[in-house]
Amino acid sequence: MQSVALSWLIYRLTGSALLLGMAGFADKVPVFALVLAGGLVADRFDRHRVVIVTQSLMMIQALALSVLVLSGRAQVWQLFVFAVAGGVINAFDLPARQSFIASMVAPEDLSNALALNSSIFNAARVVGPAVAGIVVAAIGEGLCFFINGLSYLAVITGLLMMRFERHATRVPPGSTRRHLTEGLRFAAGNPPVRNLLLLIGLVSVFGMPYIVLMPVFAGEILGGGAKGLGTLMGCTGVGAFLGAVTLARRETVRGLGRVVAAGAIGFGLSLVLFSMSRSFALSAGVLVLVGFSMITQAAATNLLLQSFSPDALRGRIMSLYTLMFIGMAPFGSLLAGWLAHAVGTPATVGIGGLFCAACGVVFALLIPGMRRFVRYPLAETAR
Repeated sequence: MQSVALSWLIYRLTGSALLLGMAGFADKVPVFALVLAGGLVADRFDRHRVVIVTQSLMMIQALALSVLVLSGRAQVWQLFVFAVAGGVINAFDLPARQSFIASMVAPEDLSNALALNSSIFNAARVVGPAVAGIVVAAIGEGLCFFINGLSYLAVITGLLMMRFERHATRVPPGSTRRHLTEGLRFAAGNPPVRNLLLLIGLVSVFGMPYIVLMPVFAGEILGGGAKGLGTLMGCTGVGAFLGAVTLARRETVRGLGRVVAAGAIGFGLSLVLFSMSRSFALSAGVLVLVGFSMITQAAATNLLLQSFSPDALRGRIMSLYTLMFIGMAPFGSLLAGWLAHAVGTPATVGIGGLFCAACGVVFALLIPGMRRFVRYPLAETAR
């Protein structure tokens, strides 16, 4: 929610697609730089306490940003500073929050809980921007930041009320470099994990920047303004919600590899169609497919990675997922901003969509060869 409102504010102040790409870069590059350390923190320290700290810092950051904007003194460089600060907090929050779910439920419920968590997490990444578009159009960016800040009170209260069995520290004290290398070695030596991470990273770089460029579509290409941005993002959110519900109903992770491939292909082809549309109604309808496909791939990837990872490594594997899905996004945003400046926004989104679809096809062709490497530590834990 805050990310899209911040992007729209920067675009409104500057009118620059290049600065839009740079804003996406500033917001996500700290995740790329620090998320592996965040995964190690999630495995070494109490994940519950880590999440409480990071959520509290996010609340402070959002409220401070709202005060700056509502005071009417916001400058572009200050907005970039807040974007970087949010990225630093996210680098430690995301791995801890994603791996914390395993501490909250009984072993026999873990598989379905991870499916629900993965679906909600990834749906929120699309529904949140959709809500932001509506709120920005109705009451402005400053109040959007303020509402976001207040929402953390409910989150932090819920976290403080949790009571569950505490587990011993998962990672013993020792060489930080060795512990980081351990997670990387597991991912590199496991073909299904490696290929899932590679696919989500490529889709993040070449496909996800469409969100950063959405203000250009809403403001210039489709002529909808801030209200149109809210509508377009809302349609993406509808698709994301449908995809999340569909995936959360699954009782097993088996067969999800094909779902990942289909999601990447569908996401890419939908982006191509969106880039070609000059009709607001058609673009809104296509974005439902974009949201559905993107969430299906991202959530299924998340669930498979958690299923393939032993608990002692889950924080570090989720940090790699975060690195590829979110940490690579700034490079995609920067590339998209530059390419949109050079060849136009529609062509940039269309090229990215074609590349995503091609990557999905390649992944589908690799599935038969990956099956013999599949192991399910999560299933063994449940038994």
